[in-house]
Amino acid sequence: MSVEQRSADNAAGPASKGSGLKKIVAASMVGTVVEWYEFFLYATAATLVFGKYFFPATGNELDGIIQAFITYAVGFVARPLGGIVFGQIGDKLGRKPTLQLTIVIVGVATFLMGCLPGFADIGYAAPALLVALRFIQGFALGGEWGGAVLLVAEHSPNSKRAFWSSWPQAAVPVGNLLATLVLFIMSTTLSPEAFLGWGWRVAFWLSAVIVFVGYYIRTHVTEAPIFLEAKALVEKEQAVSYGVFEVVRKYPKGILQAMGLRFAENIMYYLVVSFAIVYLKSVHKYDTSSLLLALLIAHVIHFLIIPQIGRLADSVGRKPVYLIGAITGAAWPFFAFPMFDTRNAMVIVLAVTIGLCLHAFMYAGQPAIMAELFPTRMRYSGVSLGSQVTSIFAGSLAPLLATQWLKDTGSWVPTAIYLVVACAITAVAVLSLKETKGIALEEVDKADAAREGLLPASSR
Repeated sequence: MSVEQRSADNAAGPASKGSGLKKIVAASMVGTVVEWYEFFLYATAATLVFGKYFFPATGNELDGIIQAFITYAVGFVARPLGGIVFGQIGDKLGRKPTLQLTIVIVGVATFLMGCLPGFADIGYAAPALLVALRFIQGFALGGEWGGAVLLVAEHSPNSKRAFWSSWPQAAVPVGNLLATLVLFIMSTTLSPEAFLGWGWRVAFWLSAVIVFVGYYIRTHVTEAPIFLEAKALVEKEQAVSYGVFEVVRKYPKGILQAMGLRFAENIMYYLVVSFAIVYLKSVHKYDTSSLLLALLIAHVIHFLIIPQIGRLADSVGRKPVYLIGAITGAAWPFFAFPMFDTRNAMVIVLAVTIGLCLHAFMYAGQPAIMAELFPTRMRYSGVSLGSQVTSIFAGSLAPLLATQWLKDTGSWVPTAIYLVVACAITAVAVLSLKETKGIALEEVDKADAAREGLLPASSR
């Protein structure tokens, strides 16, 4: 059967079971909202609270923020380890049990962060405990993203895979939106002293409630038939393996391509949502509540636009849409920071919103592209490894480097050049891809089986 035939058949089939697919999308999204609420809550708190609360005062506000961002980076270092461990589990046991486990681990770590005493209470033990919990949080999240997007991608019709698998991506700004909303409410209803003393903790404690919701919903999803078939093949054919070591050995090019796709997207996101706050607060002394409100508006628009760009990737192709994001993303800082310098609230909101919209051109189609790079038996490992290893060199360092450059030079220009280089690397990765719009994942598995010598000659 041709790819086109498979695409047509697959596009028709799920239409009749749309409610089943929507249920899987919802389950994936709810869990993703929970986990990214907790992860991004740390990012915002690191900028607004942690630098003052968990570290000694030095007389320079940026020093505390830089130290907080170093602990923030620890979560990114842990993510590849989580991707390796949970990728292996997910390829062997399934996407569902892996996602149930990761959501509980992230929830417990985040709740405990809200219970930590500060530097004034226990000295350097405070940042040490913060780092330990951040590591656990990042470790679990390293296995979350790959499982969430693959649960949807493997259930989706071939002709609409980018659209449907973009919904878990859209859940990420929802998680960030909730984190920002809670902090916004606390910062506007409490005095600065009360917010710094205990108000920020409430946002971390609330994670316990939404973790229960996310876990419950994820108990009601099923594995994709294509995964169950791949699992049965691995169990039947002892020569066929799965997991991290297998994907590194058999698909190193796919991992490098996934890393290249992730690089600029990850850097740009954290420059827009984290470093923009640092710049506006440290350079222009902009009001905290106003900054959080700007992010709230931008996150709502980001959520709305991601599925539409996913639909565009199904229509015109993965590569052209991704290239638009890489090229326009490189231009963003050159007009965004002058917009920040106006100190005009509407202009600042517009600059942040444009940044997230341009980011969405890279972000929306990412799950579909990465899913189409690897066969099912090692897809979880390949996607998790490619995306999470990159975060060490991309998102974890981006706000840290940008803040350090701002401290050293007083300028945003080094950060702009940094993003241009990152976007150039991602553009090269995009150009190296084959266009996979509409491809059947069964065809990817068939090609893999042929490489392993598991197909008769007539079917190759």
